[in-house]
Amino acid sequence: MVLTRDFKETIQARVARDPAFREALLKEGVEALLSGDMTTGKAVLRDYINATVGFETLSAETQIPSKSLMRMFGPKGNPNARNLFQVLGYLQQREGVRFEIRASR
Repeated sequence: MVLTRDFKETIQARVARDPAFREALLKEGVEALLSGDMTTGKAVLRDYINATVGFETLSAETQIPSKSLMRMFGPKGNPNARNLFQVLGYLQQREGVRFEIRASR
């Protein structure tokens, strides 16, 4: 089956018009990271960042160079905790959400 529209364009369009989808995308990225799936978590967050704030604005807000941010969320990226939590804190604030971690069995 051939896709008629670029996947990234589809994500960006949906993020622009659907706040619930935008929030769910951010949540999915964070949940993937917390479950240990760094590859998926970084990819989802990279899509979220590209579709919302962009790496240049994120860089200005976090004081982390944009090239470092792009590498951090790239396939071979290995974000340190300080930078990752700084980015996640900003994204939560910008989105108007606050994620909490709860233990469950």
